[in-house]
Amino acid sequence: MINISDSARDRLLHLLGKGEKENSYVRVGVESGGCSGLSYKLDFDKSKNEEDELIDDNGIKLLVNKKSFLYLVGTTLEFSDGLNGKGFVFNNPNASRTCGCGESFSL
Repeated sequence: MINISDSARDRLLHLLGKGEKENSYVRVGVESGGCSGLSYKLDFDKSKNEEDELIDDNGIKLLVNKKSFLYLVGTTLEFSDGLNGKGFVFNNPNASRTCGCGESFSL
């Protein structure tokens, strides 16, 4: 399961209500890259693929491909707009190491 905090939900609903993103899913995933080996990916998608897991949490429909799902189980997606930076943050209990910017991790 991937959880969505209230702050992330509010920001995603704001983004989903604009233009081409309307009626889209939120797609999260993991790909190779970043200074720790794996990077988080967040995007919008209009269609669900056969290999996608559909997660409905806190009013948001997330799509996660099965490979990424294994890395993200138990993760909470949050949104921060504080002085230290603005953006989505993945709080992943599976990550053994993260980089300083929080955009990549390793297991």
